[in-house]
Amino acid sequence: MSVLLFDGVCNLCNASVKWVILRDKKGVFKFAPIQSETGQSLLKRFGLDNQPLDSVILIANNKAYIKSDAAIRVMTELGGIGILSRVFLLIPRKLRNIVYDWVANNRYRWFGKQEQCLLPQPEWKDRFLT
Repeated sequence: MSVLLFDGVCNLCNASVKWVILRDKKGVFKFAPIQSETGQSLLKRFGLDNQPLDSVILIANNKAYIKSDAAIRVMTELGGIGILSRVFLLIPRKLRNIVYDWVANNRYRWFGKQEQCLLPQPEWKDRFLT
C-alpha cells in the first residue's frame, strides 16, 4: 500500500487525486489530506512535519517521496503510458523541482481552492485514510 498526501483544499490537488483514483485499477494508493490528523502523523513519522503544504508526498515502501519524485513514482505505478514519465528522472531533481515549485506556487491563483478538504465520493471512501 502507498499513501498519497495532498493539499486537501487545493482544486488542482483534488482533481489530481480523482484522476489517480480513476486510473488506479489495482487500488494501490490510499489518500489523505496533508491537513488531516493522518497526514500530519505521517509527516511527523517521516521527518517532514516542516514540509510546506505545497508538495504532494508519496509514502511507499516505508519511504517518503516529495515533489516531482512523488509525481513520477505515482505515474510509474499507474502503469500504461504513465511509465513513460520515468524519462523525467533523467532531468536533475533540482531542475524538475523548479518547474514543480512554479506550478505549486501558482496553483491557488490558477485553479482556486476550497474552504474545506475534499470529501470523497461514497464509492471512494475506503481509499481515504482518516
